[in-house]
Amino acid sequence: MHCFFIFCGLIVDSHWAQVYSRISRTGERGLACQGRQPAERDMNLPNSLTVLRIFFVPVLVVILLTREPNWAFWGLPVHFEVWGVLILLCAAATDAFDGYLARKQGKITTLGILLDPIADKLLISATFISLVDLGLIPAWMVVIIIGREFVVLGLRNIASAEGLIISASALGKTKMVLQVLAGSTVIWGARHAAVRPLATVLLWLVVLSAIASCIHYFLMFWKQVDSRVVQRRRTEMMIEQEKKTQDVFSR
Repeated sequence: MHCFFIFCGLIVDSHWAQVYSRISRTGERGLACQGRQPAERDMNLPNSLTVLRIFFVPVLVVILLTREPNWAFWGLPVHFEVWGVLILLCAAATDAFDGYLARKQGKITTLGILLDPIADKLLISATFISLVDLGLIPAWMVVIIIGREFVVLGLRNIASAEGLIISASALGKTKMVLQVLAGSTVIWGARHAAVRPLATVLLWLVVLSAIASCIHYFLMFWKQVDSRVVQRRRTEMMIEQEKKTQDVFSR
């Protein structure tokens, strides 16, 4: 668990570096246009759903690692895997709704830009790390899944330093859906062996999609950064040529 909290801190630090330049460019201008205080503008329904998703994370971890509660309602047993699946699906639903509401209502804020990716990564990381601790997922698969997040964050940070933005791709969004489905199926398979083959298939799809999306992000990163470097070199060559021309005329 100590490793998990360290990982969470690294995610927050890395993502802050990525969005800070974007925030500093747009934050004051947005406030001036709307004439409202940051607290008024940022704490809306979409952002509240994002915060709720973050609060789901420790609840899910406790349920998975303690394998509690195991209750009976009207004679029907409701074990921990039911609660785990419900919480994971509810958290994933908030991810879908907060983005939809933010776009529909025109409430895309700095707070939402900052918290939404963090909430997603915390939720998925907490789920898979807990399942490794339960012995339900091979550790090497989770290393690839989480390692992909670090690679993409690093590429985005470098691109941000160059004034570039690598937007989310359809492949990355598909990966998120597969992760939720795989996590839910593995949790359910903790007490229901019949779904374990399906869980294994979904896990392999998650790993393959993580690798594919990582390669895709790297290609987008390389294309943008390479173009920027070529443009910069041409500008420097033109400046040097102008300086040489001026030196000739000055003589």
